[in-house]
Amino acid sequence: MLHKNTGSRYGAEVVQLYAGDPVCSVLRPEKKLKAFEKVFLKPGETKTIELTIKVADLAFYDEVKKDWNMEAGEFVLHIGNSSNNILEKIEISVQ
Repeated sequence: MLHKNTGSRYGAEVVQLYAGDPVCSVLRPEKKLKAFEKVFLKPGETKTIELTIKVADLAFYDEVKKDWNMEAGEFVLHIGNSSNNILEKIEISVQ
């Protein structure tokens, strides 16, 4: 994700990546924080931010099985600076 400081002062922002599993065998949150990075920018500076998650990061703890469970399917990655301010959504498929 590309970030630019358009102001005349030094700035900082936390870029956050949330994952959601719209079709799951158990009730899960719409968005769950999976990665983040704080970015410091000089006035006029632009930076590309890369956040990485693993497939295992999309697993959930299954109370019935008493173990971690990873279900194949479609996931939505939400990128923004807070859970209420999502700037981009990316759909991915996990098999």
